[in-house]
Amino acid sequence: MGVEHTYLAEIIRNRRAVKKGYIDKEVSEKLVRELLDTAIWAPNHGMRQPWRFIFISKKALPDFAKKVAAAYPEEMQANREAYLNEPQAILVVIMENSDMPKKQDENFGATAAMIQNFWLLAWERNLGVVWKTNPHIYFPKVKELLGVQENEKIVGFLHLGYFEEQPIRKERIPVSKKFMTYEQLLGKK
Repeated sequence: MGVEHTYLAEIIRNRRAVKKGYIDKEVSEKLVRELLDTAIWAPNHGMRQPWRFIFISKKALPDFAKKVAAAYPEEMQANREAYLNEPQAILVVIMENSDMPKKQDENFGATAAMIQNFWLLAWERNLGVVWKTNPHIYFPKVKELLGVQENEKIVGFLHLGYFEEQPIRKERIPVSKKFMTYEQLLGKK
């Protein structure tokens, strides 16, 4: 049996970023915690588990969106507020920073792997996810709002929501165009 025929391979290939078109169905804190309980089994160097999470429910989104939007220039605030109110919930992923580049890369790699785990688990439950890295994740006012410490960074906002229409599949560049052997690199075949 080839990889392309496994259940996991199907989920990986079928997963999409759901950026809009959310239906009015609650994304519960209970479900998000359940998905995270498995997602955190991602590989992470030294078992640092460098992540933490803040869940913003649909009920809390209007207040949250207004406060995040207020960090933008006045002419952008209405747009940003509406944008942040689109999903049914947001999960903020915060990561422990390091002054050591190796440790920083390891922490980011682990956090990205955990996010992918979460995304695949959510997809399996028909819950749409998109990982957003909008400018506001870097704004001091937003970091203050979320209690982000000096030794932490916001890795992204995961916009969450159920959907009816699956986004279109975007093809990938074949591995054959991105792969070589060491012998080929040295000019030997």
